[in-house]
Amino acid sequence: MLRPRLNPPTDIFPPNPWAIEAVRYVRELVQDFTGQAETMFALSNGYLGIRGIVDEGMPVREPGTYLNGFYEHRPISYGERAYGFPTIGQSILNCPDGTVMSLSVDDEPFTLPGAEILSYRRSLDFRTGTLNRDVAWMTPAGKRLRLRTLRLVSLAHRHLAALEYELTAENAEAEVVIVSELRNDQPLATDTSDPRLAEGFVGRVLHPTGFHAEAMRAILSYRTASSGLALACGMDHVVTADTTLSTRATCDDDHARIVFRGTLAPGQTIRIHKYLSYHYSADTAPDPIRSQVAWTLDRAVEAGFSSILARQHAEVERFWQRADVQVDAGDASNVRLQQAIRWNLFQLMQASERSEGHGIPARGLTGRTYEGHYFWDTEIYVLPFLIYTNPPIARSLLKVRYDMLDSARDRARELRHRGAMFPWRTINGREASAYYAAGTAQYHINADIAFALRQYVEISGDVDFLRRYGAEILVETARLWCDLGFFSDRMDGRFCIHGVTGPDEYTAIVNNNCYTNLMARENMRYAAEIVRMLERDDPDSFASLVRRTGLDPDEPGAWDQAAERMYLPYDERLKVHPQDDAFLDLERWDFANTPEDHYPLLLHYHPLNLYRSQVIKQADTVLAMFLLSEQFTHEAKRRNFEYYDPLTTHDSSLSVCIQSIVANEIGLREKAIHYFYFALAMDLSDIGGNMMHGAHIAAIGGTWLALVYGFAGLRDARGRISFQPCLPEDWNRMSFTLRIRERTLRVELDHAAATYRLLEGEDLTLWHAGQCVRLSSAEPSATRAIRPPIADGHDAEP
Repeated sequence: MLRPRLNPPTDIFPPNPWAIEAVRYVRELVQDFTGQAETMFALSNGYLGIRGIVDEGMPVREPGTYLNGFYEHRPISYGERAYGFPTIGQSILNCPDGTVMSLSVDDEPFTLPGAEILSYRRSLDFRTGTLNRDVAWMTPAGKRLRLRTLRLVSLAHRHLAALEYELTAENAEAEVVIVSELRNDQPLATDTSDPRLAEGFVGRVLHPTGFHAEAMRAILSYRTASSGLALACGMDHVVTADTTLSTRATCDDDHARIVFRGTLAPGQTIRIHKYLSYHYSADTAPDPIRSQVAWTLDRAVEAGFSSILARQHAEVERFWQRADVQVDAGDASNVRLQQAIRWNLFQLMQASERSEGHGIPARGLTGRTYEGHYFWDTEIYVLPFLIYTNPPIARSLLKVRYDMLDSARDRARELRHRGAMFPWRTINGREASAYYAAGTAQYHINADIAFALRQYVEISGDVDFLRRYGAEILVETARLWCDLGFFSDRMDGRFCIHGVTGPDEYTAIVNNNCYTNLMARENMRYAAEIVRMLERDDPDSFASLVRRTGLDPDEPGAWDQAAERMYLPYDERLKVHPQDDAFLDLERWDFANTPEDHYPLLLHYHPLNLYRSQVIKQADTVLAMFLLSEQFTHEAKRRNFEYYDPLTTHDSSLSVCIQSIVANEIGLREKAIHYFYFALAMDLSDIGGNMMHGAHIAAIGGTWLALVYGFAGLRDARGRISFQPCLPEDWNRMSFTLRIRERTLRVELDHAAATYRLLEGEDLTLWHAGQCVRLSSAEPSATRAIRPPIADGHDAEP
């Protein structure tokens, strides 16, 4: 069931194609909207994330400064424990906050709720990668002041954030005190009734290892007790003022303050540039990590704020050149549509741009929900965007999975399997899911990683990654499937996989989940193909693979046999693929008598209530029809979609984007655009009611999928690039850029034609509606007419 959209009022948040901005401050909305705004205005570079807390530090709902992969262990508690249950989890930590700049005027503290606001504007600028605020107010004594602030988390320097703070007295002399802070506050209490939220810790989490303050610089350092990580963070300042300021520094284990005091005459300004640096390391010695912070601050002060800001502009511009999706809807709603698209794309940039060496948490670095864990979300929903727009980061994310391979092997042995079993949710590579039925049992994570690996290699052409890392992942994941499944006499010798959970977490521990079996089949086939390719074409790499994995010569043949004999459930009466062996035997959920406020169902019904019913949390078989589109006929897609769509609650944010893509492919145009708009507005309209806890990064990635794979009709099985465009009736044009095997392709669509332009590289072959299109440096552009989709639902094989 799709919940109502909670659209922000347009008189406060006007449409702007290149920014999200609030142009008025309304006290009545503070309680309801503060948390949502903290997510909406959050800044991140993929390594360092800072929620959009106002500069004064109050009002606040969920303060947050996060470092990707900086976590502490936490015990996982069970009422009854069983063999193989994880006992130690990981949870991302809230780091000291350096954004607070508290202000007093004539000894009266300035806070937004208590001030007489004359003008107000706060803007997240997509073109510059900055959060800006301009507020003018009048004191009770009639003094007018103006405060302008700018905040950025650097894309060029992953350990750096910078702030500009500019205060002007407009009509009268004012005594001002500005306190720049770096403070280690513990997270606020968590609502433990929602299992998606991060659990809190009891007692101190960051243990001080020293502090240092000198002039306008302060550095704090800490260690974690269990995970063995050292953290250091620091701030430094450069001040220019039209008046004389006194400066005083104070510092202790958890709080550093630099106090600026002075008197502003009318028209005088104080400008403070504040630099923040965060580093962490597995080396718990405090001196090296503090030195790294000092070096980052030295470099920032030497470069100067203008240089850092200019570099930020340049990095963001490069992002838009490769990743922007432009849509012309031709009506008054077009600006709002483009604004939402760009906010979503901007979040993908923020979650990934400097994430090298780490995964992408489910909420990026905009909140602690899901404890900063990495899920399959990255491989299926985010990686396609990165493969086509930022291949080096896509490679890095897959390398992170390779780095987890030994832990995955350990987990497989623990569960009495051969091969490797990747964790359902993790930071450090160890399983952190406490509920096995909707966690560990989702074996499809192995196949999702293998699927993403294949897509990356085939689209990027990075065979080196396959040789050095990917083949080893493929061998170990294929081994697991071959060990997990069996040839069933009851199913005429078909290969069956029992006791698993597919993407739909409302149907758990089932036999022959259709999605899982299909994806496992692809995993095994691709593993066998790559092993034979290496043996034939690259004996050295093959020999290295055999040494690292103990590969038996008979294994690829066993994978092929299991794939060939894979059992795929099919119901002859309904002509659909059952989601699993028993799904069609279950009683349908009583949607008519389910109150609207009982969604998501997981918060109001015991899992057993859900497991006994035909009710679906998110796209499952429908997701398989998208990922493995060429393996379903057009008619099969339509029958499956029409059966499963009414049963799907969309209680997961990952659902509507996939429904939109498949609905578009089978000709359900109104449903496709309806689902797309819900996917697009998932956060900005707070459809799930939980945007305050962070942005839904995978759903945001799904928005890009719905645009490029949905309305543009991109398909890329086996690296063959094809398009079957079909724009919504209300749209006039759409354009975007893709990076394919070191070539840059520009795609421009309208209702009559598609134009393909080769902007960089030589010779690219693609297919448009089944027709071969060859681009080259001599003929870099081709235009083809758009016609209705052909009968089988997509391009035929050449």
